[in-house]
Amino acid sequence: MAEIRFNKVYKAYGNNEVIHGVDWHIRDGEFVVIVGPSGCGKSTLLRMVAGLEVITSGEIFIGDRLVNDLEPAERDIAMVFQNYALYPHMSVFKNMAYGLKIRGLPKQEIEQRVQKAADILEIGDYLKRSPRQLSGGQRQRVAMGRAIVRQPSVFLFDEPLSNLDAKLRVQMRLEIKKLQEELGITSVYVTHDQIEAMTLGHRLMVLKDGYVEQLGTPIELYERPATSFVAGFIGSPAMSFLDAEIGEDGRQVVFEGGDRLAIAGRLSLDAGSRVTVGLRPEHLVRTEEEADSLHIKVRVVEHLGADTLIHGDFGPGKADLTIRMDGIEQIRTGETLRIKAAPEHIHIFDPETGGRID
Repeated sequence: MAEIRFNKVYKAYGNNEVIHGVDWHIRDGEFVVIVGPSGCGKSTLLRMVAGLEVITSGEIFIGDRLVNDLEPAERDIAMVFQNYALYPHMSVFKNMAYGLKIRGLPKQEIEQRVQKAADILEIGDYLKRSPRQLSGGQRQRVAMGRAIVRQPSVFLFDEPLSNLDAKLRVQMRLEIKKLQEELGITSVYVTHDQIEAMTLGHRLMVLKDGYVEQLGTPIELYERPATSFVAGFIGSPAMSFLDAEIGEDGRQVVFEGGDRLAIAGRLSLDAGSRVTVGLRPEHLVRTEEEADSLHIKVRVVEHLGADTLIHGDFGPGKADLTIRMDGIEQIRTGETLRIKAAPEHIHIFDPETGGRID
């Protein structure tokens, strides 16, 4: 096992800079998730750790070793890819054993390592089969087994579940989390799926256009997003954003049309200053009170069983607002609702920079 340290890491292709000065310390045994939309640079960052991409400037340490100039085979890492990358002409056993055989390990030790990994992943019955005889989930287990048998210092996962169907992704997500907790190996996991990120990671790095938007635990990112981008990316259903201005006493936000909400504390902004208000669907509740509430007109109702999602139009501009309610609530399309949020659950952002305002 080993820690990973990024020291002002940059990556550029010609004049096009895609990673902008990443500084981060991943602790020994930690499970870290790099999350962000497609094209934000997360796989590039992972591939630089693996040695598959050259670093333009900066330093990456694995343990106490500077690995900038080390070949992938010298970095003591194991990588699990999105497309499994199994040899189709080899059995499951041979796929898992191949790397150990190349390293010249004794036959008995290879058999012991493969069998142990197969037992952990519950694929012991498939060792004589070829990859084409396996389901997608079973192939992904084989790819993970091939990484486990190497007993590396670091696991690197590059969107390993994106080829699986939704139900299987949930199952494999739990398996990966359980596996990492059992083995205690430092792991870096790349995904664009924020639910995967929230459920798997001890800490998350949110990337946008090659810049680190925020680092922290899933709860820190959920409860105190540093930017409106993080706020909108973390959480499902996504946070709704509304334009507003600061009230005269600095303790309320006022919306076009006259609706207003009380906020926690007093903002050090002039009355009338424009802000962006973020509201999570699960923090909005129905109310009969006229003061400190919003009026919305129901546009779409989604019944999900335990929950009901209400999509409504708010204000003269018909801004989209999503509310998560108990599944027993009977709401009709076209109905007008009054809703509110507790002051501590109202997020305020700068409309120009997207930065959080406290």
